[in-house]
Amino acid sequence: MSTNDKPLAGKTLFITGGSRGIGLAIAERAAKDGANVTIAAKTAEAHPKLEGTIHTAVEAIEKAGGKGLAVQCDIRDEDQVQAAIAKTVERFGGIDILVNNASAISLTGTLETDMKKYDLMNGINARGTYLVGRACIPHLRKSANPHILTLSPPLEMKTKWFAPHVAYSMAKYGMSLCTLGWAEEFRRDGIAANSLWPRTAIATAAINLIGGDALMKQSRTPEIMADAAHVILSRPSREFTGNFCIDDLVLFDVGVRDFSRYAAVPGNTKFMVDFFVPDDLPEV
Repeated sequence: MSTNDKPLAGKTLFITGGSRGIGLAIAERAAKDGANVTIAAKTAEAHPKLEGTIHTAVEAIEKAGGKGLAVQCDIRDEDQVQAAIAKTVERFGGIDILVNNASAISLTGTLETDMKKYDLMNGINARGTYLVGRACIPHLRKSANPHILTLSPPLEMKTKWFAPHVAYSMAKYGMSLCTLGWAEEFRRDGIAANSLWPRTAIATAAINLIGGDALMKQSRTPEIMADAAHVILSRPSREFTGNFCIDDLVLFDVGVRDFSRYAAVPGNTKFMVDFFVPDDLPEV
């Protein structure tokens, strides 16, 4: 049963692509409350360049105090998604929270982005988010406090967010459009649909591959996203929906004033602002 200090105790989370990085951090934070977490991701065997598999993720979840279920799943495949959800419901009895974390990225211009890359990003990001949401919603309707949290940016239609990498931007904004639509479509059902995005670069394996140590030093840790997600997912679903949240603003709103512990390099105070962050965002 949930308590004030552990609001996600006994809740079941279905997290896409959570074998590492931000998705895993969200899973571990929920597990500290005693939550059940399904990790639905493709990586079942160790990757030569990326740490973490669905199995090591479950080990981390259970070490943190939760119950985990590893399901190898490509969210572009409807049959695999339905099977992963069925396994989750069979194991834990239902689904309370969906976290759309899985994402593909290629920061390339139009002529450098072939259709294989385009299809990968839009298949995972936009279509995958829609597919998993559609499959989870019948189960979320049965939950007492159902949430969909999508890791996607605020919808700000400015050319600077599209011109350098239009295919990637379309794919990420497609995820955000799901939030925009679902918040209203399922308001009467009490299903909250919100998006969460970081103000700064986040120190993940993907960021390391893109920018190496230099970019990692200008990043915050995934724990800032995990703590912000925990705040959002703990709120009454009928009272908080349709929001495009920024990680540190969520935490500031609940009283956090010292963000130094989230620096990937202790003591660093200069961070790279992430893509899609509005220029007029309040400072914290």
